[in-house]
Amino acid sequence: MPRTAAGVDVEDLLVRVKNGADAELAEVAREVAALAEQGRLGEDDDEDGVLVPALLARLAAAGGAEARVRVMAALRRLARCVGCESKERLASIEALSSIVRSLSRDVDETREAIALLLDLSDIPQVRQRIGRIKGSIVMLVTLRNAHEPGTHDDAEKLLHMLSSNPQNVLLMAEAGYFRPLIHYLKEGSDMNKILMATAISKMFLSEPMKSSLGEDGAVEPLVEMFKSGNLEAKHSALGALLNLSSSLQNAEILINSGITGPLLQLLFSVTSVLMTLREPASAILAAIAQSERILLHKDVAPQMLSLLNLSSSVIQLHLLRALNSISGHTNAKRARAKIRQNGGVQLLLPFLTEKNIDIKIAALNFIFNLSKDASQELAEQIRDTHLNIFVKIISSPTSGNEKAAAIGILSNLPVTDKKITELLTEANLLPLLISLLETNITAPLTPLRTSLLEGIAGVLIRFTVPWDKKLQSLAVGHGVVPCLVKLLSEGSIKAKSKAATSLAQLSQNSLALRKTKLPRWLCVAPSAETYCLVHNSQCTVKSTFCLVKAGAVSPLIQILEDDNREADGSVLEALATLMQDEIWENGSKVIEKASGVHALLRIAEAGNSTSQEKAIWMLERIFRLEAHRERYGEIAQALLIDLAQKGDPILKPMIGKILAHLELLQTQSSYF
Repeated sequence: MPRTAAGVDVEDLLVRVKNGADAELAEVAREVAALAEQGRLGEDDDEDGVLVPALLARLAAAGGAEARVRVMAALRRLARCVGCESKERLASIEALSSIVRSLSRDVDETREAIALLLDLSDIPQVRQRIGRIKGSIVMLVTLRNAHEPGTHDDAEKLLHMLSSNPQNVLLMAEAGYFRPLIHYLKEGSDMNKILMATAISKMFLSEPMKSSLGEDGAVEPLVEMFKSGNLEAKHSALGALLNLSSSLQNAEILINSGITGPLLQLLFSVTSVLMTLREPASAILAAIAQSERILLHKDVAPQMLSLLNLSSSVIQLHLLRALNSISGHTNAKRARAKIRQNGGVQLLLPFLTEKNIDIKIAALNFIFNLSKDASQELAEQIRDTHLNIFVKIISSPTSGNEKAAAIGILSNLPVTDKKITELLTEANLLPLLISLLETNITAPLTPLRTSLLEGIAGVLIRFTVPWDKKLQSLAVGHGVVPCLVKLLSEGSIKAKSKAATSLAQLSQNSLALRKTKLPRWLCVAPSAETYCLVHNSQCTVKSTFCLVKAGAVSPLIQILEDDNREADGSVLEALATLMQDEIWENGSKVIEKASGVHALLRIAEAGNSTSQEKAIWMLERIFRLEAHRERYGEIAQALLIDLAQKGDPILKPMIGKILAHLELLQTQSSYF
């Protein structure tokens, strides 16, 4: 039975703890805490150890926050002065569960709960048991990350103490707190390093979590494990690095750590025990190749290329994806040239008949990248059979990725190669492309559809070349013009540029076609619907490929009004066809009516040197007309004078002509 200590009635305290309402419980808990703090309620005073279990029972059942806070404060004080049996009760799963539940409540309760757990954590069993309580580690990590005064530091201290148990460290990592795990990777035993690496390999990691692990130093010790560890260490390290390597930031850390050489060395190895490591090694190479830093390692691509035919299909796919990433980087021109010099295209062409669809698509994408700056070289290596394969891919119900890659390759072949054009025409590629274009042009622009439309727009340049009117008529007959005009508004900037090039090529022949089709006499007046002001004749899209009748002028000018300058050159070439010597006056009026003068002034100010020159050439013709001088002269003159003084000297003579039209300069000026 509890006895009465000097001046302390333990039995009275016990009755009040057990039976008091929340307010009474809070008051008696405050008294217990004060007595324990004064040393008047230690092991000798509560020799039966009844107060601790009674307080724990009330903690689990109390409804009020203040009562729970007071009870935990009392338990904290008692923990310092009660006997082993009472401490063991405090360390029980039931007691700890009640305390852990308070971690998710209000600030005062949370603060008291962390403090109590921290005081108890010097007991080894407590450190083991807290981790086994569902949600405890997650709550502690959340409190650490919240940076609330009074809870952040204690939560971090408690997590540090709990990290002496490797299983707790794994739970912390799953909750997104990686520092203890990284500490084990750097300084733990070999067994614990393998445990942590294996855990990383199996974890679902968001991109921020991968980046956090990389920033905090997880990559370097894993690379060291791979380089110098035993087979089990190598395997677990590669698994972890594979999971981390999809982060571009980590890919750069991996490249900087010098892992590419050892990975390739592993792929070349014929040691049987290392064979199981080759697949994750090739997958890591595929991931880190997404970083442009891989280009600093100039021998990586040729070595991968030499491994292609020596590998399993899984490794082949990873290597092809790695090579595709390398060759697709913005600054990869030299890398692509080196791959081609090493027979890359010839090595890839057999993959066009590969049954594994993923490998086939990867090879197609790789060939597409290699063709970007070597169209003539590619044309010399591609045979009729390969062209037929590309057309078959486009005509078959294959995946969009396969079609996009095949079309992309065809778009990079030289348009001047008449043999290729003949074969593609005979294979009925043109109607296939128009149908694909019509299907995809109004759909939402995904990366795949963007790639598809850019490729189709590129191939259509071949079918609209200005030196083959018969081919142009075939393309126009299949409905290419409305699709091209639609692309001016719906496509990416690359697709818009290519569409404008095709329209420019068609429009170059409008004047000649008008002349050949002008009737010698007319019984009736020409139709207002088909009469074209610019060409001063009966024009239709099908008969004269007329830009005006195609409704292309306004969307072309709209591209110049946008901020992206990539399509300026091809758009200006298209509009310039309306300002040829015989038709410039009416062409100027049509362009002006579509708000083209402002757009041309914008290009004169902000375009590249070639676009500036073309825009100023057009403005010179536009300002020959008095109506245009009156309307736009004042807003144009400041820009033109500034360009004449500070711009490219090659522009000066043409600007001088415009200033003369505006009567701001004598016609005999040295500007000419």
